[in-house]
Formats: sequence, structure tokens, C-alpha cells
Amino acid sequence: MSTFNAPKGTFDMLPPYSETFNRIRIQFGLELRDAGFQYIETPTFEETGLFLRGVGESTDIVTKEMYTFEDRGGRSLTLRPEGTAAVMRSVLQHNLYAGRLPVKLWYFGSYYRYERPQAGRTRQFTQVGAEAIGSDDPLVDVEMIALATEGFQKLGLRDFRLLLNSLGCRECRPVYRAKLQEFLRALDLDAETHARIEINPLRVLDDKRPEVQALIADAPLITDHLCEACAEHHTFVRGMLDELEIAYEDTPRLVRGLDYYNRTTFEFVHDGLGAQSAIGGGGRYDGLSEDLGGPDLPSVGWALGIGRTMLAMEAEGQTVETPADCDVYGVAIGDAARRAVFAMITQLRIEDIPADMAFGGKKLKGAMKAASQSGARYAIVVGDRDLTEGVAQIKDLSNGDQTPVPLDRVVTVLKEKLQ
Repeated sequence: MSTFNAPKGTFDMLPPYSETFNRIRIQFGLELRDAGFQYIETPTFEETGLFLRGVGESTDIVTKEMYTFEDRGGRSLTLRPEGTAAVMRSVLQHNLYAGRLPVKLWYFGSYYRYERPQAGRTRQFTQVGAEAIGSDDPLVDVEMIALATEGFQKLGLRDFRLLLNSLGCRECRPVYRAKLQEFLRALDLDAETHARIEINPLRVLDDKRPEVQALIADAPLITDHLCEACAEHHTFVRGMLDELEIAYEDTPRLVRGLDYYNRTTFEFVHDGLGAQSAIGGGGRYDGLSEDLGGPDLPSVGWALGIGRTMLAMEAEGQTVETPADCDVYGVAIGDAARRAVFAMITQLRIEDIPADMAFGGKKLKGAMKAASQSGARYAIVVGDRDLTEGVAQIKDLSNGDQTPVPLDRVVTVLKEKLQ
């Protein structure tokens, strides 16, 4: 037993559970690639100022949850708490927006927030995300929602719901913001919440405390204060989702936890997860590029939690079959046989046939047990007598049939059998 354990709020992704993890990553990667998205990977840590400006200084992420440290050069750096700001930084830094728009990018990686660990909420978590940067077309919003929906469905999920809202734009939101502030200031709220009212009152709508939700039950709704352009945008998104028969629930209090969202905002929830029901979400962030010093690049994106998606699959009884370790397993008795079997195993791998062998000089019984546990279809069994005769025994592990094959024909015969 190790003296050390994984830090609180982190985890080891172990087999066979890791097969589900990989299945989700592969499924969404294929889905996004087929829609014209290209893979991007950003650094695990960035300048702290990127998240202060990009995520928003009033968010819980910035005020309470970031892992921030000073490096030896005196620079303030932060482990990335989310993906969008870093992707936008990269797009701007490398002028990716100079070509065809929108720039379609997807990513996969670990993110870090100082959370109170519980089921579905950890301090290190993994997300798959997608961003379409440089288009204000509401059809792009619908495309993003449709891709996430289809990805979940292809994983076998059925009991998830799509929540939908619009947060307006820089023209109509200030009017709503003033009305909301007027309403909230009159409520009996704690000092911290009153401070938030002055910085970003929409974040109060996202407060999960029941007593706060009761007080704000009659708060004005953003959807009643949209300008004509935002209303048309929202109507188009809703209408197109209806055409595609993608079910959604109008949720006028949906805010999400990041300041950069505007217009289309959405969240995927699964009722089988308890309090931490969100399995992913996103929205439009038309002003983020300008906030980071770039040009006007209206954009939309989402991020989906791999851990919570795994919990949702588990809640629905969705399982991922653990594949066999290999197709062929080598069993060698004696040093000379070990060298010969290893050469055959290596050649099989060159031919793209998954292969492994018993290492450590195991005796026949132990080596055959390992072959059975590997899930391989065939075993190559070689002993001193076989080498003298110039053959290897190919054993069908499903029925026990065993056939001698010339050593120089083993790879060819196995390729034929495995076709």
C-alpha cells in the first residue's frame, strides 16, 4: 500500500471504469470532427488576468474557486478553471480568425476549481468542449445544441433535458439589469449577495439556496425585456429546435456561472444525479473576444462534464463493454521459446493485431491462466520440443482446439483467422 493518496477532490481513473471515460471522449470527438471541428489543446495554466477578464470577477469561480499561484518569475498564474477563455486567447494570439469563419474548435482536458467535493463535483474534473468562433448566425447556436444532444443520445442517454434561455445583449441587458437591481435591492438578503447585486445582479438568479429562490420568485425576467434583435434571434433558435424535434424547456431564470454569456444560453440536466444535475451546457459569448483585446468575434460554445456524464450513464444502466486486452497471447516455456514468441508478438503488433505475452518466466499453467484472463481469441504456445520441430501451437481459447503451425507461418495464419 502506498504512503500517498490522491489529493482531496481528485481521482484516479481506473479500468474498467476508464473504458466509459474513453468511450465518451471518442464519441464526442468523432461527432465534432464530422461537423468540421478541429482539435485544440491549450496550456493547463494561464495568466490569471485571462480568467479575471474572461470569466468575470463577480463569479464564484474567480472569487472562491481558482487555483492561483505565483511562479519563480513573480507572474500570477492560474490552473484553468474552464476552457472557453483559453481557447479564445489562443485564437486571438495565433490569428486563427483570419481565415474561414466560424473557427470551429473542440478540446478535451482537465480543469481545476476549489470545490467542496461531492458526487459529481470534484476539484479536478474533465470536460469535452466545442467552440464556434466568429459568427452571429443563430443557426450556429442550433448546430451546437444539436451536436451535444446527438452525442448524448449516441452514448445511450435518454433521460436528459435541455434547458434554454436568452440573456439578451449589450443593448437590452442594461435596461433589464437596472430593473432587476431595483427589485433585488429591496429584498432582505445577506451582505455578500447585496454586493453581488451591484456587480452582476443576474448572478443572484443563479443562487441555489432555497431561501433566496423563494425571495426572488417574482423577479423580472430577461425574456420580457429583450430587444427586437435578441427576440428574433431567440425565436429563430427555438423554432429551429422545434423543426429538428429537439425537445427543450424554456427556462427564463437560467443564467449559468460565467459572466461572458449573452443571448442563447442552455444547459443539459439529468434528473438521476441529484443536486448536481447539470451534465453540460453553454451559450453565446459575443463580447468575449473584445474583452480580451481582440476584434468583434461573436461566438457560441459548450462544455460537457465527463464525470457527470458517466454518472448519468450509470443512473440509466448504460454500460460500456470492456474490450479484450488483446487478440493473441503468447505462452513460452524456456528461454529460447520466450525469444521466439516475443519476436512473433512484435510482428503481430506491426501488422496491427493486438498481442501480448506472459512475461517473467511463468510456468505453463500460470501462463495459460493469464492468456484466458486477457480475453484473447488465440494463444501461441511454444516449448523446447516445438522449437526443435520448427512449429508453434496455435490454440483456440474458445474451444481448446490446438494446431501446430510452422514458425514462419504463425503470423500469416493468425491474420487469416482474425479476419
